[in-house]
Amino acid sequence: MGSNPQAISLLYIVGLFAILYFLMIRPQQQRQKKHNEMVKSIKQNDKVITIGGIHGTVVRVMDRSIILEVADKVRMELLKTAVSQIVEQQEDEEPDDK
Repeated sequence: MGSNPQAISLLYIVGLFAILYFLMIRPQQQRQKKHNEMVKSIKQNDKVITIGGIHGTVVRVMDRSIILEVADKVRMELLKTAVSQIVEQQEDEEPDDK
């Protein structure tokens, strides 16, 4: 009894899809879930960096967007999903008011 070439081809394709799933699709889903959790946790006075590289402080949080202060009296309204990361502030940092 010889091996069936169709069955081997099918197993090969199933194996490729399994590898594709575990190397590409699943990690992307995990990154998306982590980003969604981060977006939900944004609160006032958080220092954030947007996807476009803009640094600022959250002044107001709304349902789908935030007001971000990027300089003195310069505010922008951005979608929450545009936030790339929340910057962790070190406690020993003090602003320079010299």
